Amino acid sequence: MLEPHSYACGQWIGPGQDAARLKNPVTGLEMARAGGATLDFQAMLDWGRNTGGPALRAMTFHDRARMLKALATHIDSRKEELYALNPLTGATRKDGWIDIDGGIGTMFVFASKGRREMPDGHVYLDGEVEQLSRKGTFLGQHIAVPLQGVAVHINAFNFPVWGMLEKLAPALLAGVPCIVKPATQTSFLTEACVRIMMDSGLLPEGALQLIVGRTGDLLSRLGPQDVVSFTGSARTALALRSMPNILANSVRFVAEQDSLNASVLGPDAAPDTPEFDLFVKEAVTEMTTKAGQKCTAIRRMIVPDTLVSPVLDALTARLEKTTIGNPETEGVRMGALVSADQKSDVLAQAARIGNDAQRVFGDPDHFAVQGADPAQGFLPPMLYHCNDPAAARAVHEVEAFGPVSTLMPYTTIAQAAELANLGQGSLVASLITNDPEVARAITLESAAWHGRIYINNRTSQAESTGHGSPLPHMTHGGPGRAGGGEELGGIRGVLHYMQRTAVQGSPEMLSAITRQWIPGAPERKGPGHPFQRSFNEIEIGETIHTGSRVVTLEDIEHFAEFTGDTFYAHMDEDAAKANPFFPGRVAHGYLLLSFAAGLFVQPDPGPVLANTGLNALSFQKPVSPGDSIRVRLTAKRKTRRTDEYGEVRWNATLYNQHDEQVAEYELLTMVAYSR
Repeated sequence: MLEPHSYACGQWIGPGQDAARLKNPVTGLEMARAGGATLDFQAMLDWGRNTGGPALRAMTFHDRARMLKALATHIDSRKEELYALNPLTGATRKDGWIDIDGGIGTMFVFASKGRREMPDGHVYLDGEVEQLSRKGTFLGQHIAVPLQGVAVHINAFNFPVWGMLEKLAPALLAGVPCIVKPATQTSFLTEACVRIMMDSGLLPEGALQLIVGRTGDLLSRLGPQDVVSFTGSARTALALRSMPNILANSVRFVAEQDSLNASVLGPDAAPDTPEFDLFVKEAVTEMTTKAGQKCTAIRRMIVPDTLVSPVLDALTARLEKTTIGNPETEGVRMGALVSADQKSDVLAQAARIGNDAQRVFGDPDHFAVQGADPAQGFLPPMLYHCNDPAAARAVHEVEAFGPVSTLMPYTTIAQAAELANLGQGSLVASLITNDPEVARAITLESAAWHGRIYINNRTSQAESTGHGSPLPHMTHGGPGRAGGGEELGGIRGVLHYMQRTAVQGSPEMLSAITRQWIPGAPERKGPGHPFQRSFNEIEIGETIHTGSRVVTLEDIEHFAEFTGDTFYAHMDEDAAKANPFFPGRVAHGYLLLSFAAGLFVQPDPGPVLANTGLNALSFQKPVSPGDSIRVRLTAKRKTRRTDEYGEVRWNATLYNQHDEQVAEYELLTMVAYSR
């Protein structure tokens, strides 16, 4: 008998006397007691805010990213413990791979993005510096810092591991402690994953807590620095986000809820095309994976009216090959729904869909099950056909959260988009077509109603991840009935747990806050050339001012002939003068960059290992023959990259003999930590 525990204030707390009795969806036998414990929710919030929060915020973004990577590695080393419990959710091992390995992979992605896209510091820079005064002594910068509350994550039953880790990773990377509340029915699998993480010793105290069972008055105790991220039904989301305390304190509420996702087959995808086969394959996969218990599953299949019959035949042929049964039985492709209650709910919602559509495949009263009793949590894939979807309501309003989907025809591209949009907001809509104009038309008409548009064809099918696969790189959420929120999306997901603040002041003040040198901030002179100093020795603001070099007409002509860049502005005096940008023949911009490097580079071997690129190159004023240029080179930002070297970004500004700025860019170098 499983007894998943809550984890509160550093203590594991077992089920109480009023614990829920959970039944195995495959056998119908009791398998677990969960919840019912008396938890001190205020103490949990205090522990997260006062212990976990400060500990996480003391770490840099890169420290937290390394922590995520180590956590993911640790979970991966013990994931078979999670796979052993996976069948008790009714899921096959393939289903479990999406949940378990998918969650681990998501943590790895956020760990990587944190190191590559966020600074090795405590302040995230949102956009460029804004010059708020004529002389540049008063500037503005948008920054983002961690919220000083807790993140309460309320997760659904269908992905007890991924659902937790996909929220946990961006919150911890942001520096916000988390209280996780999984659905009770599958809480034992979430709890097992939390135990693995806590056993690792990688998380600071207070960074993670777990509630198995009800949340009591927890949400009534939240404040303006807290966040709620919810996955579940629209009804529950509305009840929670409407709580007086949530509204009064402007508590951030991110919802991912009901979604009648659609898949459109393009008019070009005839039965003899790769796109036709791809559509059928993806449609069946989305109906049967996790027994259709996915928030991103295809609920509506929208196909050209001339292709309804061949699509129906092809779907039927594939669905007939779906083996249903005990998820531990070899060869079973679709397991059970998570519980008897869920099965009853799916049947009730399917009956409502039946008011608009005819069931053309899958009889819930007569179907084969391998290694188990069909009367338990099993259902067959059930396909409906709605001949007049524009006039129907239930097919666009009712989500049967199981292996249920409806096939419907369209006559024009505009009607296809309109039908997809009748779901009033979804997490994802897919389009299978090989016609770029169809893709453009559907996207322009439908993007406002869908959080993600997944387009696939013969070119991308081998590497595509599937209609129903949210990726940590892209936003996951949707407008309208899908909840109006978003998760994931790389660093966008991290920013949900941070406060954007506009900071205004002098260059020196902003530089001190952001740990990034800003033009106008104090410059420092080092004891030698900065290219001969290690990463650890270089200081932000360290600057050299080079000597000057005259740019001659011979230089310009030699560069033109040597490179082949004989653009008229460099070679034809009259044509150049006719151009409103130039006073006559001018130096190539790339010639100026080469001369600049010659002015500031120290040629001897040293800690600088490589020049890896430049950013934000701009030219402000042309350089004519006879002008001279000099360079100011300043260490702008430092970021650790590996155990051996880090990245130093330099501000390079070029001036002419009149001290007028002629060019500016950001130079990237990799520098060893020690000489």
